[in-house]
Amino acid sequence: MDELGLPDRHHALAAEGWLGLGDADEAERELGRLSPEGARHPLVLEIEWRIHSERKAWPQALRTAQRLVEAVPDLPSGWIHQSYSLHELRRTEEAFQLLQTVVLRFPGESVIPYNLACYACQLGEMDAARRWLAQAVQVGGRATIRRMAEDDPDLLPLKGFLGKL
Repeated sequence: MDELGLPDRHHALAAEGWLGLGDADEAERELGRLSPEGARHPLVLEIEWRIHSERKAWPQALRTAQRLVEAVPDLPSGWIHQSYSLHELRRTEEAFQLLQTVVLRFPGESVIPYNLACYACQLGEMDAARRWLAQAVQVGGRATIRRMAEDDPDLLPLKGFLGKL
């Protein structure tokens, strides 16, 4: 991935700062100052996705995630963002199918089996959800996955199982 040049890098960092402060509007204004090339950079697309996510603007988040996957298909976050956007658009079956196609491409990424567990749970596939959650634990570690799962509403039907993680 090419490095983001100046001054675009400064605008991207400022946008991240504004997001950290909870101000998606200012973050978006910073991204509006980018060059056309800078606006297509994967780092910028990540920030743009976070802005849409913060606003719960899921159709825009999905389009941004799709652009990120097109730009850098070997980056797991694009696939994760794309499936999460689909899930938030109540297209959970599609999110599940999409993420299943890339799980073997990113064996070290615990968020993928974790999200697959969430989607399977929401689809009523409890055995599959348990298997995916166990895989997430293998990759990401028990403590990390347990923390993620504790208050996740998507995993509420597995509350009893989560205590055994």
